[in-house]
Amino acid sequence: MVRKIERDVNRFKKIVRGKIKSDLRKYITHGEMIGKTGGEYVSIPMPQIELPEFRYGSKNAGGVGQGPGDAGTPIGRGGDLEGAGGAGDQAGRHILEVELTLEELAQILGEELALPRVEPKGKANIIEEKDRYTGIRQTGPESLRHFKRTYKKALKRQIASSSYDPVDPVVIPYREDKLYRSWNATPLPRSNAVIFYLMDVSGSMTDDQKEIVRIEAFWIDTWLKSQYDGVTTRYIIHDAVAREVDQHTFYHTRESGGTRISSAYTLANKIIDAEHPIADWNVYVLHFSDGDNWGEDNRYCVSILGELLLPKCNLFGYGQVESPYGSGEFYRELEEAFDDVDNLALSEIRNKEGIYDSIKEFLGKGR
Repeated sequence: MVRKIERDVNRFKKIVRGKIKSDLRKYITHGEMIGKTGGEYVSIPMPQIELPEFRYGSKNAGGVGQGPGDAGTPIGRGGDLEGAGGAGDQAGRHILEVELTLEELAQILGEELALPRVEPKGKANIIEEKDRYTGIRQTGPESLRHFKRTYKKALKRQIASSSYDPVDPVVIPYREDKLYRSWNATPLPRSNAVIFYLMDVSGSMTDDQKEIVRIEAFWIDTWLKSQYDGVTTRYIIHDAVAREVDQHTFYHTRESGGTRISSAYTLANKIIDAEHPIADWNVYVLHFSDGDNWGEDNRYCVSILGELLLPKCNLFGYGQVESPYGSGEFYRELEEAFDDVDNLALSEIRNKEGIYDSIKEFLGKGR
């Protein structure tokens, strides 16, 4: 019975997984799903899924092929009754809340978008081995002999053989009584990553653009956390000046000043040098903006990217979120300045529907 239940549960999980994969583009654009995240689980709303089964009605209740009527008569209520009647008393269509671990969600994302595995770099990828004394053996060096276990085993043997004298409680362990501590080599992976999210919060970036950034950042986080043992996330906002903030401030701040993108790039580079040296960290920098920038600042940004940031990054991604107020010029500047740079990814995100393709453009090379 238990095996049958487990088989049915596994079958149900496969159906749910297949449903999520087939509708992944739709789920990616739904911001409310992110709000249901809790700990290591995410709750996904989807239409009720029911396994096929026979349902029997009550006797003499009528049905297809019973009662008065001629061939071709429509089954059900007639058109003149449409919309009639008061409040109903029947159950409506239900929504099923399906819980998945973030690891399962990342796996579905990787399979559906055909994302390659990330290839970490730097010393942070070295796997150390540490010996832990986790077991007991019957052989070993005397220096690792477990005194308490050996004494107890010898005592039990002497009591069982009636050779133990309480008046003269001498316990002498034989060879077969001796037990020794044993060890196992435990791998300790040290692959760490830091993700910098940079966002323009000047007046031209509306709440709709920030919502797109929030959704895309959630999915990128989910994938990268499935690839690394430890992920640190840093947030930088900028208008004419840049500052590091917490996650809530990142998504809820809006300024009215001008825009100098170079201020954010300079701050990110300073933090990397001070706290995340590339010998020990895999660095990801993702910048979102509507493409408006102070004209003379574009050249400075290109210089900082080419000389300072790109050599330190596994991936630098620039996502240009379309805005009714943004010019979009910065995207073209980067496109012209960096032709076919392996660790630079550019993406134009016109609306929520563009998030799906943008994620693949950022992560599609496994950097």
